Amino acid sequence: MRQLWINLHLCVAAFFTPVLLIIAISGGLYLVGIKGTTVKTNIPMPADSTLNLESGDLKGDVDKLLRGAGIDHRFEYIKRSGSTLTTRPTSRTYYVLNVTEKGVKASRVEPDVQKRLIELHKGHGPLAFKQFQRITALGLIFAMFAGLWLGLSDADLKRQTAIATGAGLLVSLWLAFFM
Repeated sequence: MRQLWINLHLCVAAFFTPVLLIIAISGGLYLVGIKGTTVKTNIPMPADSTLNLESGDLKGDVDKLLRGAGIDHRFEYIKRSGSTLTTRPTSRTYYVLNVTEKGVKASRVEPDVQKRLIELHKGHGPLAFKQFQRITALGLIFAMFAGLWLGLSDADLKRQTAIATGAGLLVSLWLAFFM
């Protein structure tokens, strides 16, 4: 039975290692100030461009508006913030539309590699990747608990596993709540 748990722990950890490295590296770079950049280009829109922000089919309306301006852009959903609409995912080229009384102003935003990774990290990627991130979280929890259980259930590893886990818990709590 122990060998089965070792194999499960190994396979789950190995499978999710690539995505966890992407998340860890992009997040680490972000925390040291390497946040990535975007190139923003204003896009001329027809003078009579309008959008109803209360529309029941905002995605369809934005798609129609972009196509009417000669822009063929595939996107999965719209993020609305006040009168600003952003096509998602933002982990690739996307559009920002500002709806004003005078019409719609649009810009194309092109993120560099680091910015794309940060957008994935934040959950702003494709819907399929967001689902994969949820599964990754479960896989990480499983791998961590399986590894902890394996360490605590082995006589030779029990003491060092308990010390490392306790130290990690104390440092995490101290940094989170007392710093």
